[in-house]
Amino acid sequence: MQTKQDRSPWLWVPSLYFGQAIPYVVVMTLSVLMYKDRGVGNDDIAFYTSWLYLPWVVKPLWSPLVDMVRTKRWWIVSLQLAIGAALAAVGFTMHLPGWFQMSLAVLWVMAFFSATHDIAADGFYMLGLKQYQQAAFVGVRSTFYRLATIAGGGAMAMLAGKLTTSTGDVGFAWSVVFFVLAAVFSGLFAYHSVVLGRPAEDKAVVGSENKLAEFFATFASFFGKRDIWLILGFILTFRLGESQLLKLAIPFMKDPLIKGGLGMTTAQVGLAYSTIGIIALTLGGLLGGLLISRWGLKRCLWLMVFAVHLPDVVFVYLATALPQDFVLIAASIALEQFGYGFGFTAMMLYMIMVSDGEHKTAHYALCTGLMALGMMVPGMFSGKIQEFLGYQHFFIYVCVMTIPAFIMAALVKIDPEFGKRVDQ
Repeated sequence: MQTKQDRSPWLWVPSLYFGQAIPYVVVMTLSVLMYKDRGVGNDDIAFYTSWLYLPWVVKPLWSPLVDMVRTKRWWIVSLQLAIGAALAAVGFTMHLPGWFQMSLAVLWVMAFFSATHDIAADGFYMLGLKQYQQAAFVGVRSTFYRLATIAGGGAMAMLAGKLTTSTGDVGFAWSVVFFVLAAVFSGLFAYHSVVLGRPAEDKAVVGSENKLAEFFATFASFFGKRDIWLILGFILTFRLGESQLLKLAIPFMKDPLIKGGLGMTTAQVGLAYSTIGIIALTLGGLLGGLLISRWGLKRCLWLMVFAVHLPDVVFVYLATALPQDFVLIAASIALEQFGYGFGFTAMMLYMIMVSDGEHKTAHYALCTGLMALGMMVPGMFSGKIQEFLGYQHFFIYVCVMTIPAFIMAALVKIDPEFGKRVDQ
């Protein structure tokens, strides 16, 4: 009989990472689209939604507490309930005075819950799977993460667009979207309360009398790692170009031709960028996970670095040609997203490699927090840069910003055997 400790990863990895994705999609995509729909300028959108990354940046400050207090399972289930409540609260702000400031505040609280949930979920992933399974299931978790991006980004964007068209009330449309997402999280809370396993290693790391010392020891052991400056450089620069492109991709697609945009509707953006694009990104992630589990991270690294960054030139083409053929636009976005999905697998496995050890949950949180910092700070100023350069030159600038990632890829050190299946 299957016990709670040895339940198949297929029962919980897909649903866990489906749930992990939705709040991040809200911050990364839906908030940008919502504020654009409601007439907020590109500068304010880029600046204020970049601040929503802050919980992911600073989550290492409390990540040791997730190791030291209760179990990862307890954190996951509790925070899924809290995230659902926060998403519902965003929906209630849409017609209130000061809705912009209030929605930002609630989104920030939701992001705090989500960042903490990520710490616990990633820790549970590493505790519940063997190393070769971690590499093999990277593609699976990426697939369901991207499916959640389609459901939480593409489908919700199309729903908002259709409700806006049918009712003429943008605020109502986005309220419905957030209420639907809150219901999804209520379902995830109920499901994981029943099905999530209880690995033997899922327990507090130390006794209460040693918690303060262990807290500081966690940080000291991370920043004392060999070649820490190469580790920091690689993580901070890997997404330097994308951090800025991501904030302006949706405004570029929404803005009219006279402003250098593509003039797409909200529903078209939801279909092209958050559905077709995410499907391509998912397929890229699956292929990346399979290749790493077969050949190892080191052998795949350069192929993946090129795959992440070179397709950014697609946006240079779109901003130059300004095509109006939806199929051509969607195909261009799919190409860029496939390359990104394929290549980003390398960063995910690199962070798992760096995090290995006694404090793997907290160290992985430090890695993802540093990666979020590399997204947040450049993203804050990307709106001003775009307004100064215009879309075409801005996307050329984004391509130039990928150069540091190539430099760090040449310097970083990786175990040749890391990520390979042990039974090959």
